[in-house]
Amino acid sequence: MNRIFVRFSLLVMLAVTVASFVIYFVISNLFGDPFEEIALKQASGQIFLLEQYVDKAPADEWLQRLNKVREISRVKFELIPLKAALPLLPAKKEASLMRGEVVLDAADKSFFRRVDLAGDKYIGSEEEVIHAEDLPIDVGLAVKVELVRYVIVALFLLIPVAVWSSLHWRGLQSLSKVARDFGEGNLSARATTKKTSSIYPLAERMNQMAARIESLLEAQKNLMHSVSHELRTPVARLEFGLELLRQDVKKTADGSAAEARMQAMEADLIELNMLVKELLSLTRLDQQQENRHTQFSLAEALHDCVGIMDHALSGKLLKTDIGAGIGLMAGDPRLISRAVTNLMMNAAKYASHQLVLSAHRLADGAVEVIVEDDGPGIPVEERERIFDPFYRLDRSRDRATGGFGLGLAIAQKAALLHGGNIHVAESSLGGARFVMRLPSGL
Repeated sequence: MNRIFVRFSLLVMLAVTVASFVIYFVISNLFGDPFEEIALKQASGQIFLLEQYVDKAPADEWLQRLNKVREISRVKFELIPLKAALPLLPAKKEASLMRGEVVLDAADKSFFRRVDLAGDKYIGSEEEVIHAEDLPIDVGLAVKVELVRYVIVALFLLIPVAVWSSLHWRGLQSLSKVARDFGEGNLSARATTKKTSSIYPLAERMNQMAARIESLLEAQKNLMHSVSHELRTPVARLEFGLELLRQDVKKTADGSAAEARMQAMEADLIELNMLVKELLSLTRLDQQQENRHTQFSLAEALHDCVGIMDHALSGKLLKTDIGAGIGLMAGDPRLISRAVTNLMMNAAKYASHQLVLSAHRLADGAVEVIVEDDGPGIPVEERERIFDPFYRLDRSRDRATGGFGLGLAIAQKAALLHGGNIHVAESSLGGARFVMRLPSGL
């Protein structure tokens, strides 16, 4: 059963219930209590007997006729003082009793009526009240009839609601599946709904949005992939030409100045090659929809990352806190290692003296890998943007330290492919603190 119908049916039943009480109170205030009217009809025989038989008696026979009625009737008739009867009635009915009218108490199955207004029946009769109890009053049947009536009304309201909500729910489930597939990387996912469906306009707008996003992302991927591959050809030609030039310079008498220029050119070529490799890595991650799930030792993978960092530390101190009990996790060890290495490379560039790599398992089974440094840190307003490709906080500093602004973007995409994330905070060392949270995946 869909949630729309459940919620709507509860709302309808609540509305019908509230409407029933409102109708009852409005009718009671305008025309009198309908249940009291029913009770009055049920007690009409006893009231008729009192008014047409007992009250028609001469004054000296009034009590005798009342006693005869007591003998033959199952209803209990009692004479009580007026002062004792008034506290038994609601304040709004006291005036009716004082006027000599029959005052019904349906809840107690009884009624009250003054014996006489002028004292003509017998001495002191104006100060007494007839109290009839155990009247044949039963409003339960009327209540049941009203209840059945409102249940039938509610059902006839809920049947079309159930049909409509069922169709609506299936359409929403279809949209939800498309949104989930699209979010998981299936950019060709589209919603299929009938034109008569109530959600058809929404589905059409969603399909248009998905098509636009798919075309933009595809154009971006194609552009990056094409640029990366096209760069390789001139770079290869430059490398070949540079090598030929080097051989020609060696044949000259003094080629030291030319050699220095060629070394600078060679460094630029190495940088271009690194840029091409990073672009291709980023493109492959964009096109990858899921990682290869294999179980591996996270501690061993992190220690391998530490070994790779030896050449990049430049005399800076690297501390590690990797517990042997961190255990296994499921995922792509190559991507995890690449993400951690990129975070450590970034920390090594900007650390003043030291950086720290630590890892621990959380109570929910997830793993946190933390990389900290004692560098200048990252401003709060920039902490989200540093994961954008080619974004740099300080371009002059990046030129001095190297890098293209792709390492953190690659690390973030690797974490997202594993269902995790990376966020930045301030480190106790004074610099940046990168926290990569990954589900165990086991």
